[in-house]
Amino acid sequence: MRYYIFCIISSSMKIMKFGGSSVRNAEMIRRATAIILDAAATERVVVVLSAMKGVTDGLIGTAHAAADAAAYRPMIDSIEARHYEAAEALLRDDQDHRARVRTAIGEMFSAVRELLHGVALVRECTARTLDLIAGFGERLSCTIVAAYLSAARHAAVYVDARELIVTDELHGAATVEIETSYERIVARLAEEPKIPVVTGFIAATRAGVTTTLGRNGSDYTASILGAALSASCIEIWTDVDGVLSADPRYVPNAFVVPEVSYQEAMEMSYFGAEVIHPYTMIPAVEKAIPLRIKNTLRPDAPGTIISDRPTPNDRPITGLASIENVALVNVEGGGMVGIPGIASRVFSALGHAGINVIMISQASSEHSICIVFRRTQARAALDGLRRELQYELVTRKIQQFEIRDNLEIVAVIGDGMRGAPGISGRIFSALGNAKINVLAIAQGSSEINVSFVVDGADREIALNSVHTAFFGEKES
Repeated sequence: MRYYIFCIISSSMKIMKFGGSSVRNAEMIRRATAIILDAAATERVVVVLSAMKGVTDGLIGTAHAAADAAAYRPMIDSIEARHYEAAEALLRDDQDHRARVRTAIGEMFSAVRELLHGVALVRECTARTLDLIAGFGERLSCTIVAAYLSAARHAAVYVDARELIVTDELHGAATVEIETSYERIVARLAEEPKIPVVTGFIAATRAGVTTTLGRNGSDYTASILGAALSASCIEIWTDVDGVLSADPRYVPNAFVVPEVSYQEAMEMSYFGAEVIHPYTMIPAVEKAIPLRIKNTLRPDAPGTIISDRPTPNDRPITGLASIENVALVNVEGGGMVGIPGIASRVFSALGHAGINVIMISQASSEHSICIVFRRTQARAALDGLRRELQYELVTRKIQQFEIRDNLEIVAVIGDGMRGAPGISGRIFSALGNAKINVLAIAQGSSEINVSFVVDGADREIALNSVHTAFFGEKES
């Protein structure tokens, strides 16, 4: 009873989000719940869960298989068995909770099978149906974890985020109605004496139709809840120790960065680093709520804090990130010089072709524009440019386009680069000494990101050369 009184009167609240790897089986759920209960002993916590690792992809795969008249039943049987197995391992000593959870799991999978049967009959899975099917993963994991906490006599309550988070009707990546959602969250959770276990990723329209928040949607759920409840911190529990200075697969001396700014985290995430997705951070950033990246397997590790004012340090850069398998095309020609509207036409053509432009570099002579995008979009990009600029190609005002693929973008990121002379010199001296040819360079006016393109075969050497130039051979 003393525990519940403390929870009610405590003004401190923490959001704890656990990703799929942190709840992938019974053993990981035990680890996660131990972390939750340790935190709940000193402050109020709200828990947000993803589906078990691989389950969301598995559910989506079964939906597509049903639409294609493929054998989807063994797939859904396997997903169901994983959840029964986890529930059995966790609740074998509590018959009441075990029976209730088994019933709940059975009911949810009966609903999924009915949906899949309908998809198989019409040979089509609409975006609305796919959202409903994909969202069962979070509902299942939260049902199991809430029951496990309660079975251990730590009062917890399952909370369906569809009752809290209101969105538009854009299925697959719905837009949240922030103010309405905040009101519902406060009304439901602000005075909840039990530990709320909230489904990540899913939401609903005003009419109650299930939607999803897109990839990394559970992080977004945690951020929305944290902002609505004015949480002191949002913890993202995953399977890495925090934000790393570089990808350890290619840079053996990469280390965990203790603190990064919101903007640094957004830049690093955009360029492929294992950080919370930029879009999902927005509610937390607006309320200046710090986020902490933590490792479920190593809860005592300090992790990385992402905040608006990280502790100053003497390092000019924070880390490196990279995007592999990109392609580059030059739009080049003497007929571009001084002609208004060329750049607009180039980017309109790419936009109409559905191309996501990752990086741009333009010569001050206006003679060329270099555009970088995913390698898989190279053909569509070329076709779009040729259609839009057909006249300029025929009249030789611009040259024929040439694609270079199998390339890598490397981004050097850090708040300490602002106004610091010599940073670019150190970067490109390191690359020159390693005999790396740089194909394109771009720097934002914020001065916290210098990006360059190299051949994919040079990725490892480029990353290690720049990392060593700024951090030395070993992290002290």
